[in-house]
Amino acid sequence: MGDRSGGSHGALTVAGSMSANGLMYRRLPALLAGVAALWGAPSRAQDAADAARGREVFEHWCAPCHAPGPRHPGTQALEVLYKGAKPAALEERTDLVPELTRAFVRSGVSVMPPFRKTEIGDADLAALAAYLAPGLR
Repeated sequence: MGDRSGGSHGALTVAGSMSANGLMYRRLPALLAGVAALWGAPSRAQDAADAARGREVFEHWCAPCHAPGPRHPGTQALEVLYKGAKPAALEERTDLVPELTRAFVRSGVSVMPPFRKTEIGDADLAALAAYLAPGLR
């Protein structure tokens, strides 16, 4: 049997192991980013599909009140509220983070009624919130 006392061969193995582990730890962020890209991050095609669905939801549920123009009461109310400091038409806004959109849709605000999940489902609300979010239109 060989010597297990940890002589020079053992030290070489430990040093080699530490070197290999060090390399593994240096590559770990790249590995995790790759895994996230494969499983956790949506693709550009999925983003486009979500944006298209968000636009459909907006056109059906939101545009009657919030599209640009004088015959849209939600837009008119926001014009009075913001006095030109922000765009009144929702599709022109750059500050509508998804959490805010979800809160207004589910809770309502002023004369805007809340929308139930049976009207705007969670997936459609997520698509709408993403569509109105900054940088996605």
